[in-house]
Amino acid sequence: MESRVLSRAGTFSPLSHFRKLPSREPTAVFYNSSVAPVTAKATGSVADGGNLVWGRQLRPALISPALKKVILQPCHATAAEGGDSAGEAKVAPVGFFSKYPALVTGFFFFTWYFLNVIFNILNKKIYNYFPYPYFVSVIHLAVGVVYCLISWTVGLPKRAPIDANLLKLLIPVAFCHALGHVTSNVSFAAVAVSFTHTVKALEPFFNAAASQFILGQSIPITLWLSLAPVVLGVSLASLTELSFNWLGFISAMISNISFTYRSIYSKKAMTGMDSTNIYAYISIIALIVCLPPAIILEGPTLLKHGFSDAIAQVGLVKFVTDLFWVGMFYHLYNQVATNTLERVAPLTHAVGNVLKRVFVIGFSIVIFGNKISTQTGIGTAIAIAGVALYSLIKAKLEEEKRQGKAA
Repeated sequence: MESRVLSRAGTFSPLSHFRKLPSREPTAVFYNSSVAPVTAKATGSVADGGNLVWGRQLRPALISPALKKVILQPCHATAAEGGDSAGEAKVAPVGFFSKYPALVTGFFFFTWYFLNVIFNILNKKIYNYFPYPYFVSVIHLAVGVVYCLISWTVGLPKRAPIDANLLKLLIPVAFCHALGHVTSNVSFAAVAVSFTHTVKALEPFFNAAASQFILGQSIPITLWLSLAPVVLGVSLASLTELSFNWLGFISAMISNISFTYRSIYSKKAMTGMDSTNIYAYISIIALIVCLPPAIILEGPTLLKHGFSDAIAQVGLVKFVTDLFWVGMFYHLYNQVATNTLERVAPLTHAVGNVLKRVFVIGFSIVIFGNKISTQTGIGTAIAIAGVALYSLIKAKLEEEKRQGKAA
C-alpha cells in the first residue's frame, strides 16, 4: 500500500512543537510497493506551507531525501482501502466492455444471428434423412434442459426458487411455447425453411389481432395499415412457392397463433425472476408437454424403422452428434436472443428481429439451393418490408407512450 500524500498551497496554523508522549514518540510509517516501510520521527516546529502527510504537516527540511522521495510519490487508492481523510476522489478503472458498449452489443447480435442460422440449416439437414419433427422437437428441449440443469449445478446461474403460484403462471406460457415449437418444426420438415419463415412473418398480424380483440387494447390504424404489405407478401409467396403443401403452411400458421398466446400469457406471468431462470423453467415444462405426442405419434414408427433408417444413411455417430448439436444451437440461440434484446431499445429490438429473418431466409436459400420463382421472391421481400415497417411504427408508438408516462 502506497503512502497518501497531498500537497497544500494554503496556509495552516503553525504549531510550536509536537508534544512528547510519556511512552513513545509519535511516528509516521510510510509504505511503498517497491521499498520496505520507513519510519520517521516527528520533531521540531512545523512551518507554514509544508507537506501534509496523514493529516500532519512536515517541513521539507526535516525529511531526508530518501524518505521525501518515498512519501511524495503519487497515491493510487484501492477499493480495499478505507475512506480518505483528505477526501481523494477514487476513480474506478474503465473496462473494455464499458468502454465499447456498441461493439459488445454488435457482438451479441452477430452471435444471435450466427446461432440461429446454424440451427435452421442443421435442423433442415436432419429432416432430410430423419423426418420426425415431434421427436426432434423433444431433443431440442431435452438438450436445453440438461444444459440448464448442469448450469444450475455449478451455480451459473444460481437456480431461482419456484413456488406453486409461479408454476401456475408459467404452465400456459410453456404449453404455448411447446405447441409453437412443435408446429414450427412440422413446417420446417414439410416445406423449405425460407417459406416457413416467410409465413411466420405474419406473427405481428396475429399479435395485433390478439391485442385488439382479446386483450381489448386499441391498435392505431397506422399499425393495421402497416400489416397490409405483410399479408400481401405472404399471399404472393404462398401462391407460387415450389415446396408449398398445406401441412407446412397450416403448421406455420398454428405456430404463429401459439406464439401470440405465449406473448399474452407471458405478460400475465411477469415476475422478478431473471430471464435465464424463467426460460429454463419454461423449457422443462415444455419438454414434459412435448413427450406424450412424440411417443404416441412417432414412437412406433421410430422403433420399427425410423432410427435404423437414419443410422443406415449417416451412421450412428453423425446421427447422435447432429441431434446433440441441433439441440445446443436451439437453446443457445434462444438464450443469446434474450440476452441481446435486454441490452437494446425497442427500436433496435424490432430492426434486429427483421434482420434475423432476412439472414435465415437468405442463408437457407444459398445453402440448400432452393429454387424460388420471381413472384415468391417479390412476395417474400414485400412481407419482410411490411414487418420492418410495422416494427418501426410499433416501437415509435411505445417510445412515445413511455415518454408520456415519464412526463
